[in-house]
Amino acid sequence: MHDLDHNEDRPRGTYEFPFEFHHIDHTHPRYVMSYHWHVEYEIIRILEGSLTVTLDEKNFTAVKNDVIFVHSGILHSGIPHDCVYQCIVFDMNTFLKNNPVCGEYIQKILHQETMLFPHFSDEHPQILNCISVLFDAMYEKDTGYELTVFGQFYHFFGIVFGNHYYLDSQPKARRDYKRILQLKQVVEFIEKNYASPLTLGQLSDSVSMSPKYFCRFFSEMTHQTPVDYLNRQRIEEACLQLAATDDSITEIAYRNGFNDLSYFIRTFKKYKGMTPGKYKRR
Repeated sequence: MHDLDHNEDRPRGTYEFPFEFHHIDHTHPRYVMSYHWHVEYEIIRILEGSLTVTLDEKNFTAVKNDVIFVHSGILHSGIPHDCVYQCIVFDMNTFLKNNPVCGEYIQKILHQETMLFPHFSDEHPQILNCISVLFDAMYEKDTGYELTVFGQFYHFFGIVFGNHYYLDSQPKARRDYKRILQLKQVVEFIEKNYASPLTLGQLSDSVSMSPKYFCRFFSEMTHQTPVDYLNRQRIEEACLQLAATDDSITEIAYRNGFNDLSYFIRTFKKYKGMTPGKYKRR
């Protein structure tokens, strides 16, 4: 079972309606889904293109109409490829309120006795149709949409249990569990310190590894080099600031760990396909 330490700790929706919805395309400042985890659960729907997804150590590519289910505490990320996708982050406990019959099934998910399939495709048409109605309701927010959202979630869980779209949880191998915790540790270290000049030695020290072993470990876990991941994180934060502030490009570059403006511009263009100036003018 995963520990419940998490690096996204904030309310989702309201107490009565704990659902948070996001629509994400290439103009969104957080277009690339950086590594993160949270206590809440998450469902992702792919509208266009594809998303290369990592859930703990598992990697797969989701394409148009696919659905991804992310359990509580799972370290996850997504690299989009001409992708438009939507997410609903939600508190599973809301389905326990005043509903003891359905609660038995929800408890199995919450206690990780049951692990839902992480990836649903056109082989699961009932799931895709159900999730389509759910997401459309969250997106359009017509009068009474809250009823549709709760109804479709129960419908979704009914399809899952009725068709055995889940695995009985197996204890994670001790080595795998330790590696995931170490990756969470270094991701958290980067999130807290990305604005400072970071060396490979500092990153490897954060998880008590030699630089050589750390590079191999990080690449095996994320399919990225540590420098690549750090730069992606910095560029995503810079995008947020370019979109939300009137600060100069130089100020934003220095604030996000780049001590060389030309290097910042080259790196930004590598990941975003345009200069920071063009991004800011959109």
